[in-house]
Amino acid sequence: MSFSWATCPFVRHLPFSAPPVGNWDAKTSAREVADLLRVVDRDLADAALSQLSTDRRFATAYNAALQLATIALHASGYRAAGAGHHWATFHVLPEIMGPQTQARADYFDNCRSKRNVTDYDRAGEISERDAEEILAEAKTFRKELLAWLTKNHPPLVPRGAQ
Repeated sequence: MSFSWATCPFVRHLPFSAPPVGNWDAKTSAREVADLLRVVDRDLADAALSQLSTDRRFATAYNAALQLATIALHASGYRAAGAGHHWATFHVLPEIMGPQTQARADYFDNCRSKRNVTDYDRAGEISERDAEEILAEAKTFRKELLAWLTKNHPPLVPRGAQ
């Protein structure tokens, strides 16, 4: 299913000239991006811990990917909120970062469904391969997102980010 801005109640465009009003209308800053990248880096490190269950490692790597997609959304002047915001955040990636990200958006959306099962319904649903694969995909996404930010939104790239 393709994404439609017009019919998605979970995503709102924020003009960069708009004054910040609460969280919904906050203009993205390099500090916000740096804070989210610290969450991403913590989650990537935690997702690599073999002492955690595969379910937890998968869910933690998924959260890293979600925060990376959130950075792209915010950098482009959008916010997602409410029920369905995970879905919307991944589905807007091709609109924001380009059609080359469609496969990644689809992959992370499939992971969203798996994460929902393991977080809300049943334990033991995630294989070792699933946990390793999403961690590798999230690490690759981090590198590509930083390259995209550097090209498209250089003032938002945190100092020393690599």
